[in-house]
Amino acid sequence: MKVAILGYGKMGHIVERVLQERHHEIVAVIDNDDDWRRPDSQFRSAEVAIDFSEPAAAVSNIRRAFEAKVPIVVGTTGWLDRLDEVKALCAEHSGRLVYGANFSIGVNIFFKVNQLLAKLMNTQSRYSAAVEETHHIHKKDAPSGTAIHIAQDILREVEALQEWKLTPCDHTRVTLPVTAIREDEVPGTHVVTWDSPEDTIEIRHTAHGREGFALGAVRAAEWLVSQPAGVYPFEKTIDI
Repeated sequence: MKVAILGYGKMGHIVERVLQERHHEIVAVIDNDDDWRRPDSQFRSAEVAIDFSEPAAAVSNIRRAFEAKVPIVVGTTGWLDRLDEVKALCAEHSGRLVYGANFSIGVNIFFKVNQLLAKLMNTQSRYSAAVEETHHIHKKDAPSGTAIHIAQDILREVEALQEWKLTPCDHTRVTLPVTAIREDEVPGTHVVTWDSPEDTIEIRHTAHGREGFALGAVRAAEWLVSQPAGVYPFEKTIDI
């Protein structure tokens, strides 16, 4: 598989290593606007692109991939408020895209556990929920896309909760507090807590490194190259 890497920071380097380990060919590495303008760029020869750039660059990279007829896997977060715009672009260009709040298979299992627990808690009025995420100090978006996904899943299942808010905020019975912590080089930790006067229930996912995110993105790319045009959430590419 011929692959273009978009964004060559820490994640881009790990994606490169995983691609090499899985015997794929890297035909282009693009990290800035100058790289896009290089006359010798081999981007259009790629069978798929993997993007771990920055929120501000993600939609532009997606547009360029669609225009070049290159399917794209976007591991960057912080741009999903523009998903409807991207879906329209995809339809216009008959593009192919995989996106996700998190490309770790373990996190996507965590999503399923969170949904089930929230459904069970819908009738348990003595419990109040809270979400906390911790990431490295270089992460641009807060809360993380993963934490937002977790919070939105809870809101869908618990009728009494109407919205989530980033702390500090008023802890009302209709508000789900979400805390974002930026600390050292933490790859990513997400915790959901349900607290009552009698006890506390907690589920937690702790990433030990960034390799899981890179592997998930590469596996999604391997899946995407054989799919028809469309926009696919990452969970569609894995069997959970």
